Amino acid sequence: MKVAGLLALCASLAVAQTSAPVEGFVPSDELNKELPSWLRFSGEYRTRLEGFDGGGFKLSNQDLYLLSRLRVNLQIRPSKWFRIFAQAQDARIFWNDRVPSTPPYKNTMDLRLAYVEIGNPEGPLTVRVGRQELDFGDQRLVGTANWLNVPRNFDAVRASFHSGGYRLDAFSASIVAPQDGTFDHHIEGNNLHGLYGGLEKLIPNAVVEPYVLWRLAARQKNEDGRLASLDSKTGGVRWVGKVPAAHVDYGVEVAMQRGNIGADAASAWAGHWVAGYTFTIPYKPRAFAEYNYASGDRNPHDGRIGTFDQLYPTSHDKFGLADQVGWRNIRDLHFGVEARPKRAVTAALGVHSWWLASATDGLYSASGALIARVASGSAGTRVGDELDAQCVWAVNRQMQLGAGMGHIFPGPFLKLATQGNPYTFPYLMFGYSF
Repeated sequence: MKVAGLLALCASLAVAQTSAPVEGFVPSDELNKELPSWLRFSGEYRTRLEGFDGGGFKLSNQDLYLLSRLRVNLQIRPSKWFRIFAQAQDARIFWNDRVPSTPPYKNTMDLRLAYVEIGNPEGPLTVRVGRQELDFGDQRLVGTANWLNVPRNFDAVRASFHSGGYRLDAFSASIVAPQDGTFDHHIEGNNLHGLYGGLEKLIPNAVVEPYVLWRLAARQKNEDGRLASLDSKTGGVRWVGKVPAAHVDYGVEVAMQRGNIGADAASAWAGHWVAGYTFTIPYKPRAFAEYNYASGDRNPHDGRIGTFDQLYPTSHDKFGLADQVGWRNIRDLHFGVEARPKRAVTAALGVHSWWLASATDGLYSASGALIARVASGSAGTRVGDELDAQCVWAVNRQMQLGAGMGHIFPGPFLKLATQGNPYTFPYLMFGYSF
């Protein structure tokens, strides 16, 4: 098996332990000492060796490849209320056989971020204009997806207001489509507008985040496979908090969608519920239980679309480390435990069990792409299970090591809709900030 050596390396790193992180040499600090205070350089490098066995749940479909990503940052800040920020990124892939040398795996040197920010971050209002990241809440609907070698970015205008425990972000954005070998440009007519709030004093030790998101996109497929314009609104609320005396934490998010793709009406919803308990014993383990739901389409030809649109999420490891399941037409039951064997080491184990929300709809990956569908519903709803293990070691302020593995045990749906081969995803990662 091509990934056998990588599995062994993952196992060895997963048991690694260390003392408190040791401060390391930061090259950019030495450079910045010689520069005026309004000019700063920084950067980061990340490489990840990853692979899969059973791609598409098929026999003899495997790959092992190395991802490399370099970022160089420039900040110009002549005053507290004015800042210019730019980030160049070079993302590459090596040794790949099945995975294409295209985004989101490869996009050689390009300008990833470039924006102007007006306003003091310590004041009540800031405005940011230009190419930027958008991250809101738990990033289940709008996020950067930084796990990807070529993460997401937007050409956007964003205004952020905060005062007295209240905050509100208003933005208008267009997603950037990365293209290797040419300057990246946003997709004309593919826009996302939104209001995202925060109420930090409404409930003790909790924050409530109401939001409204409006997505417009051209050339989207309706139920008959024809291209049409999409116009949908997503309204929801996220509520997360803690009960310190009981060592309990919790989170809830519910989102409703209404809209249309051409003449087809869209009506969908999704929810996320989690509760955790942190034990007051060595390593401070936290055990948690989580349930996720996203509606699916019950009739593929009735002119009514019921599949939830997950928009532009940071979807990695939300429904399994292997990223073969997304927030569309799914019921996900998740149990796990997290612990810190040492101050600099975090380890986690988790189990996911999945069912389709609608047997006549399909299984969608973390990216939202359709993996398999049996429109008659004859394959049932039981998708399968996934077992995950991960470990992160913060060697020092600049350096981080990580390893993990996810393994999927196919259920009846996958065995009938695909070849039903188990899927395994291991990785080893190294990151360095400079």
